[in-house]
Amino acid sequence: MTEPQFSLYDLRVETIEGDKPFVCGHEIGSAFEVRGENLFFETDKPFSLYALSALLPLLPTKQRPLNEYDWMATDHVIACPDPHCGARFRISRIGKQVFTRSDTTIEPLLENNPWKE
Repeated sequence: MTEPQFSLYDLRVETIEGDKPFVCGHEIGSAFEVRGENLFFETDKPFSLYALSALLPLLPTKQRPLNEYDWMATDHVIACPDPHCGARFRISRIGKQVFTRSDTTIEPLLENNPWKE
């Protein structure tokens, strides 16, 4: 029997220009990548802690396959959490990785998993 597997998308989150001036310390083009559970930041490029804290809850969902009608599957530009700032953050899928269950958890796989669709 083969090991249970699942896929996650690798993501790139990049600072882009919005419709208002920046009032925070954002730099156009500053970015980071999400690969599996890890964040990879570009060297010598700042990324706002406050913007990161607003983006983090979205990233695990963006890594997973989504229903085409789900807003998470279509809305890829996120506003800066400061309502006065014009910065935006584009989330892009840049790759895909396959993970085995045993590499990510020690919890047993339930036969009647209530979270399974």
